[in-house]
Amino acid sequence: MERIELHKEIFREYDVRGEYPTLLDEVTAYRVGLAFGTKIKSLGKKECVVGHDNRLSGESLTKNLLKGITETGIDVKYLGLSTTPMFYFACLDLGIDSGVMVTASHNPVNDNGFKIAFENYDNIVGDQVQELYQLACSGVFASGEGKVEEVYEKDRYVNRVLEGINIVKPLKVVIDPANATGTYVMKEIFDNLNIEPIYINDVSDPHFPNHHPDPLVPENMQQISKKVIETKADVGIALDGDADRLGIVDENGEIVSIDTYMAIIWDDIMPTAKNKNAEFDVKCSKQLEDEIIKLGGNPIIYRTGNSYQKKYIKENDMDFGGELSGHVFFRDRWLGFDDGIYGGIRLLEIMAKTGKKVSELYEHMSKYYSTPEIKIPVTEENKFEIVEKIKEFAKTEDAKLIDIDGARVCYEDGWALVRASNTGPNLTTRFEAKTEERLEELKEKYMNLINEYK
Repeated sequence: MERIELHKEIFREYDVRGEYPTLLDEVTAYRVGLAFGTKIKSLGKKECVVGHDNRLSGESLTKNLLKGITETGIDVKYLGLSTTPMFYFACLDLGIDSGVMVTASHNPVNDNGFKIAFENYDNIVGDQVQELYQLACSGVFASGEGKVEEVYEKDRYVNRVLEGINIVKPLKVVIDPANATGTYVMKEIFDNLNIEPIYINDVSDPHFPNHHPDPLVPENMQQISKKVIETKADVGIALDGDADRLGIVDENGEIVSIDTYMAIIWDDIMPTAKNKNAEFDVKCSKQLEDEIIKLGGNPIIYRTGNSYQKKYIKENDMDFGGELSGHVFFRDRWLGFDDGIYGGIRLLEIMAKTGKKVSELYEHMSKYYSTPEIKIPVTEENKFEIVEKIKEFAKTEDAKLIDIDGARVCYEDGWALVRASNTGPNLTTRFEAKTEERLEELKEKYMNLINEYK
């Protein structure tokens, strides 16, 4: 087969993702299928799992992906429409550690992409993604005659989510899947819990007519916030496009940051945790670190990226961890992969068990003032150079530098984070301090530096 040039920019740090059909199209899907099949065949694999989310281009791209995979001689267990957590579950349940999930997660309506595992159930990252790109362009592929078998894992997934869950007191819960893929499975789960579910945006519509499926963005949480207040609900749970992330609003309609959510979880599980090491990403508040220390745990700051997070938590046999974006990983009673529905249910358990409102679960925690994530457009070429200059500057400050992922410069009364985005030509920044005045001071200081270095 001839060599072709695919759009390199869609082969990113830990997945393949881009606009359909301008950057990612059926030809790309076919070549990714060929490259993926060739790679896993070289690892001795004979089969894989494939599923897709509810995006407009999902079925067409998946058809061409399957064509590529099977032409290399790899057999496919095909899930059809699936959330990403359902895909992860199917891989584990079927005992097949390689697969492709066709999804663009929370990206804009016209985007699509691939989350890919070569082996060990771990999504590929970094050099592995670039290896896939080179192979897909090369035209040198394995050959064979694989077959596609449709499999149904939905009921087994639902039963596993519900296994061992005990909500001892009824709760009123607003649930917002944002018209995305969570609509496919959430009612079978939430309707079987001791709650009164109130669903909004619960009809699958890949145009996402009500709001974008990204609970990290405050504007996307306004609808669920209003509904919680209007219905006097106990809590609101929002899902992202492929249901592997969650967002939370409390009984007052206030957004609960995911680092605060993680602190609530650690309050619950630390006394019985077999491993007191508590992992979280560089974007998380010091509030979480303070709470972990107070509970007798060991806080560990690690790099952003759900693929990195999941692998690190698994390799270090941790009970729980996560990142600010809403990816959370339970390994105490769950299977270790990120699942927004399961993460929400664990909060409901705590609320019912303690009899406390959500706001009461975090009111005792230390208070800091934080900015949301701020993205600063730069070039793909200079984003890493700017981060290196920030690191050099940090060494001249009376501060501690954490450089596991960009530069997190920690002062006695606050911190500044500057890191290169994994998803495009941007810097991602966040700032936090004990007072609003200090927060503005840190923000201005580092924003000025970035503008100077740009």
